[in-house]
Amino acid sequence: MENDRKVSAPPHEPTDWFSINWKQVLMFVGKAQRAIAQAEKDRDYRRVKRLQRGLIRSWQARALAVKRVTENRGKRTSGIDRELWDSPESKWTAIWRLKTQGYRARPLKRAWIPKPNGDERPLGIPTMLDRAMQALFHLGLDPAAECHADPNSYGFRKARSTHDAMSQLFNVLSGANGAQWILDADIKGFFDNINHDWLLANVHMNKRVLRTWLRSGVVDKRQLWALQKTEKGTPQGGVISPLLANLTLDGLERGLKEHLVALYGVAKARKLKVHLVRYADDFVVTGASPEVLNDTVMPWVTSFLTDRGLTLNTTKTKVVHVDEGFDFLGWNFRKYGGKLLIKPSRKNVKTFYRSLEEEVASSLHLHTDVMILNLNRKLRGWAEYHKGVVAKQVFTKMDHRLYWRLMRWGLRRHPRWDKYRVFRHYWTDASGRLEFSADTVDRSGDKLTIRLYRLADTKIVRHKKVREEYNPYDPAWEVYGEELRVNRMATSLWDTQRASLWLDQGGLCAHCGTAIEIDDRDMHDHHIIPLGLGGTNALSNRVLLHTVCHRQVHALGVMVTKPARV
Repeated sequence: MENDRKVSAPPHEPTDWFSINWKQVLMFVGKAQRAIAQAEKDRDYRRVKRLQRGLIRSWQARALAVKRVTENRGKRTSGIDRELWDSPESKWTAIWRLKTQGYRARPLKRAWIPKPNGDERPLGIPTMLDRAMQALFHLGLDPAAECHADPNSYGFRKARSTHDAMSQLFNVLSGANGAQWILDADIKGFFDNINHDWLLANVHMNKRVLRTWLRSGVVDKRQLWALQKTEKGTPQGGVISPLLANLTLDGLERGLKEHLVALYGVAKARKLKVHLVRYADDFVVTGASPEVLNDTVMPWVTSFLTDRGLTLNTTKTKVVHVDEGFDFLGWNFRKYGGKLLIKPSRKNVKTFYRSLEEEVASSLHLHTDVMILNLNRKLRGWAEYHKGVVAKQVFTKMDHRLYWRLMRWGLRRHPRWDKYRVFRHYWTDASGRLEFSADTVDRSGDKLTIRLYRLADTKIVRHKKVREEYNPYDPAWEVYGEELRVNRMATSLWDTQRASLWLDQGGLCAHCGTAIEIDDRDMHDHHIIPLGLGGTNALSNRVLLHTVCHRQVHALGVMVTKPARV
């Protein structure tokens, strides 16, 4: 069997997982992706295909694919074969198992995820091998796809986020001359209904491999459902699924603008104020009047989706006025007296408070400092998401509601205490104000006070939107991309000490010297001299490393030094 044979690396290459030089791997893959993007821009499609094939066959791309699927959130979730790559040996062996010759995808393991409305969403979980193969092909397919993506498509793309979509809507809706009407669209069962024939005809990759992913079958409640369950749609849970979703809807914005220009001409089409903003399968279209949205935009969008096996959900799709407001990506967009305000949506606020309730209710048996740390992760994450909108009032109200929730928690934990004793015990004076806190000790034995984060302390910072034409694989945009990454990273890290370390290191890993990306939330804070050997928590004794680099440093006993200030 493949697992049992002795594997070996190419000449002059690493011999085990920990000896891989990830800087060289990333440089190799990055150069290949740039070449693919350039060939795609030049419309040299034969060269694109050749470059993609060479990248997929390289051991560097295969190693990077294994790295990515063994470090993401699903690394501890197995497929139907119950196989996990949780050891250096299994990861190293997996690199040499990634071959297209004779490859056939295994059926998906079905899991059901509850939705807020009480329904369940099907999730298809591939095996580790299938996930790695999808990640491998993603490396070659994404640079080409980026060259044809819609300018205002912000979902599952590098350097783009929900905040960019929000900023674009602010640009087209705010001001006296902004669009007044919005088509709030919803696609019915998007991932479950994408037409396989359309994907096979329009996605430029190995058709046999794509077909085996699309029609792999599903194991649900220990029963195998073959093609009757997978004759259409893409599985939610696959690494390649978000990219396939974007490829399916790419052309929606550009095609709509071309359609309007063909009907009305350039000048009149501009006056219609039609702008489409999309995040994955969620999108809205602005317009100067309800007639243009109902009579011109919606029929064209319906026709575009029909070719791909998709339809609009008529019960959720509606045309609304900006004064009435609409929800999009967890925010409410609405004009008050002619001024556009973007606030956290009521649904988003209720869902978040419910998660805080559950966290507090499940913490009766925990030490107070542990509960505070768990709550702080939620609070800081939610504050980070909403810090670019009008959220101060919502933050203050949420702090107030959480105060009473914690008071009830304290009374339940101490049935014989009254609320005044609970308050004096858990709320202590800090810098002139009372804060919910707990004392603990760190790894070096020093006393440490853990305080509950207050949402009202969050500074409202305007998000700087990415430029529509930015292509992360185009060398011409390299300087802009670096500036964008540094600016966003400096404002996104809520941990001031980590922010200081990151800025001192110029945003680079102290071991491999490559960038620590903005979405690399599991970056590791490494002590140069371990605490057990007399090291301290001072910033002079700490550096930021990638997760894989941190493990490599400890496995090989490498000494990391403090990099020179950039």
